[in-house]
Amino acid sequence: MSRKLFLLLALLALVAGAGAQAQENTPRPLTFFMTFVPNVQFAPVYAALENGDFAAAGLDITVEHGFDEALGVERIALNELQFGLISGEQIIRARAQQRPVVYVYAWFQQYPVGIVTALESGIASINDLRGRRVGIPVTSGASYSGLTAILAANNLTLNDIQLETIGFNAPEVLCIGGVDAAVIYTNNEPLQIQLRAEQGDCGDISGVRVFPVSEFGNLVSNGIVTNEETIANDPELVRAFVGAFDSGLRAVIDNPAQAFLWSAQYVEGLLTDDALRAALENEAAAQTAFLATAPDSAAVADSRLALRERLAQEFDNAALLQFDVLLESILLWQADQPGYSDAASWEAMQNTLLALIDPATGSPILPQAIDLSQAFSNEFLPEAAEGA
Repeated sequence: MSRKLFLLLALLALVAGAGAQAQENTPRPLTFFMTFVPNVQFAPVYAALENGDFAAAGLDITVEHGFDEALGVERIALNELQFGLISGEQIIRARAQQRPVVYVYAWFQQYPVGIVTALESGIASINDLRGRRVGIPVTSGASYSGLTAILAANNLTLNDIQLETIGFNAPEVLCIGGVDAAVIYTNNEPLQIQLRAEQGDCGDISGVRVFPVSEFGNLVSNGIVTNEETIANDPELVRAFVGAFDSGLRAVIDNPAQAFLWSAQYVEGLLTDDALRAALENEAAAQTAFLATAPDSAAVADSRLALRERLAQEFDNAALLQFDVLLESILLWQADQPGYSDAASWEAMQNTLLALIDPATGSPILPQAIDLSQAFSNEFLPEAAEGA
């Protein structure tokens, strides 16, 4: 072989190798389905994006919001999408219809639904709801399941209360006395109602009492969902995606000030106060230094409380409302092992669905039980990978 031919072949091999390496280093584009609209409660996703966790996993993520959760589930089942943030309830119902979707990361460790009432209502326990007017956003989904579960845990049924559909307007309706209690998300509406009461904009209400569903028995809530095809053909993709989300979630729990700043880049109007932005930037930097000392989870939790106290010295509750939503959300997400699915919470959700009747059709929401062992997996959690 001539020297020129050898050099030419060597050059071609080098170019081919460089091209293959470049292809390997190209991030994989993925669309991530999430319900509703951009909100600070999606901070773990924003953190994973801004902190480079998805990028480090070789993923180029596009977030897609949608109000039709069932449609999102269907698209994941068909492998049109590989991942979404979906409720456990929807997974059980989908698998009952032979949809091959699998829940692989429990984002919420506590069910976020509860019942709120005014301190002045005379409702001091769930049993006091008997005969009272209870508002609910819609007679479906998490609110309906949560209400049914909390009533059943106290030997009540829907027939024991006056159920009224009020949309997602609990603060307004409760404050004008339209209902005696309302089904709400515990990390959101109670804060709004309390703020209205403090501002004198909630009738005679001075404060609220909240009954979380999770205090009476936990139900599986929202988490990361994929499909059987992706698990079978590309388990490392599932592991990479779950790992990146997990890193984002932990970053939010550890440094909520930084998480709020990241979220403000995705949620329009979330942070418009320059003074609050500057305060959060200072707090985020200080927390980063604190985290470098490797504090335990209890110390980190204490640091969040101290952060809120410092902010309260400079800003009122109205200015901190959305930050408080984030802090309350963290309480619902944190766990010794974030992302872990507890079989008991799946059993509780299935039992709740088996007892539910669809008001629109009069038919059972879940006609028969499914094999729950196929509905969720803890296999792809970072700790599971480390222990393998």
